[in-house]
Parts: sequence; structure tokens; C-alpha cells
Amino acid sequence: MNSASQLRALRGATTAAANSAEAIEVAVTELVEALVERNRLNGPELLSVTFSVTADLDACFPAAIARRRPGWEGVALLDCQQMAVKGDLPRCIRLLAHAWMDGNQPAIHPYLRGAAQLRPDRAS
Repeated sequence: MNSASQLRALRGATTAAANSAEAIEVAVTELVEALVERNRLNGPELLSVTFSVTADLDACFPAAIARRRPGWEGVALLDCQQMAVKGDLPRCIRLLAHAWMDGNQPAIHPYLRGAAQLRPDRAS
């Protein structure tokens, strides 16, 4: 972290192919890798990540998957259930991360798979 660093909030989302530990792990891993790569983050720069999932995903905890990532030993991780709203995107995993980033670097918010429809302006 240098003197030009700013604390930034990063958002992102994806969908799991099924309510299974394997499908959730694939989706969470892909989302976390996109967040890290696109924002050029290292473990110490990342302070916290909160995952929320829709009620139809209960096979495992996304934070438990992220906790296995090398260099993330000091990252505070939390899971919660997304508010149930009629017509919400099924099997959706969202995240909110806080990280120290260069103040001149734009924040990139990855919206992957089916979650691209939530934010077409940020879909990739």
C-alpha cells in the first residue's frame, strides 16, 4: 500500500450452474479470480469480502471457498443470504469487497454468467 492508495468498495456477481458444492465452488472461484485480476489486487490489499447468495443456494459457504485462496489468510470473509425478492435471479452469488487500491486506478466490478443481466454496463 502506498500513499496514493484509497479504500475502495468493489461489487460483483455471478450465478452457479446448480445448488451443489462443486457448482458453487466453480462460480465463486471464477468470480474471485476476476475481481483480483481485473483490479490487480494482492492479498494484503484486500480487507474484506462479504458474499450474499439467493435462498436457493445452500450447499456450501462461498466464504469457505474463498478462504482457501493463497494469500487470503488476513482477509475478513462473511456469508449472508440475499434478501428474497420475487423474480430475483436464481442461484446468484454476489460480493462486496473492500480493498486498498491506487486512487487513479478505476474500480472494475465483475458481473459474470447469468448475473451479467443485473448490470449489463459492467458485464464481461
